[in-house]
Amino acid sequence: MYPTLRTGAALTAWIDDTVETLGRFGSEHRAELSRANKTKEFPRELYRELGRLGYLGPIVPEEWGGLGGGVPEYVVISEEIGRQGLVSGQIAVQGERWLLDWGTEEQKEQWLRGIATGELVFSESISEKNAGSSFKAMRSTARRDGDDWVITGQKTHVNLGADSDVTLFYAVAEEGLTSFLVDMSLPGITTAVTDPIGLRMIRTADVSFDEVRVPGGALLGDPGAGLQTFLTTFNVSRLGNASELIGLGRRALDLAVDYAEQRQVGDSLVTDFQGIQWMLADSWVSLQGAALARDHAALAQVAGRDIAFDTSVAKQLSIVAAELASNTAYSLVGGHGLYFEEPYAEILNDIKVLKVAGGSSEVLRNFIARRLLKGDGREGLS
Repeated sequence: MYPTLRTGAALTAWIDDTVETLGRFGSEHRAELSRANKTKEFPRELYRELGRLGYLGPIVPEEWGGLGGGVPEYVVISEEIGRQGLVSGQIAVQGERWLLDWGTEEQKEQWLRGIATGELVFSESISEKNAGSSFKAMRSTARRDGDDWVITGQKTHVNLGADSDVTLFYAVAEEGLTSFLVDMSLPGITTAVTDPIGLRMIRTADVSFDEVRVPGGALLGDPGAGLQTFLTTFNVSRLGNASELIGLGRRALDLAVDYAEQRQVGDSLVTDFQGIQWMLADSWVSLQGAALARDHAALAQVAGRDIAFDTSVAKQLSIVAAELASNTAYSLVGGHGLYFEEPYAEILNDIKVLKVAGGSSEVLRNFIARRLLKGDGREGLS
């Protein structure tokens, strides 16, 4: 897709090359990817290979081992990840954004290059069982002890929590919400892999931090600046979620049309029926609308504009489009799609996870409505 991202010859050529390369990567490793998804396994070697190809560090400067691109490159890679059913690099990009925006030179030297190349795996330890990502209800704590900090807390829904080398840990300190880059090999950290319905290759874990001592250099940003570090990353990473959703919707439709164009029903094919054609048309239109909103938000970020509203709109449209495409795919393939040997349940469950991750549909709609009702501008209504 990328209806308005092809803003020049160089970017257009890169998009075409990326689509071809990741398509070939998916085809070559389909059996391994399918097995990893079914067995809830992080395919670390394939992840490293994506890093070597430059697809884990799209926003990282070349001197730090990245692609040297920006948000347009990030969303293209994310969409193709969803489109090809590859292991997601979404969590890596979030870590890179945190380090680029807030990291010290020492932190970048220690972590950034490895995360961008896939040699190191990043996770984020934010959610808690009784708090979700509500910072007001967060129970994790951080206290000073000389030049060090001692952190304690129980985190859940940590993608790659049991596979990561470094995690970003959010806790409440005396100064307020504070974030730390924590080496996962430190004493006092234990992990327990959980069993998610989707995105199973970046499997989740519960992670326990019991009086874990971290050096002062682990602090990301200033004490009490945790909310600022959080928002600068998630306003951008929401576009990665939106793009993976668009890619998943495209994958579902593409696979389903391949099947339906050959499925005989009486003297006709499934795709000969007008009702099916209308469903297919509606799904494509919805995906195209989501892609246009996503492209608009990506270009707004490049232009330096505030993108909180634009990314919320893009993700909400992407949720609607991906769900519609998945439902349409099931109508196209019928009973053929009702088995785990086929990818349709995997796609549906990935969509369900991404619908919640990085801001649920309900949260996004509340935010959009508040912006529409705020002041006289009404975000284009008047």
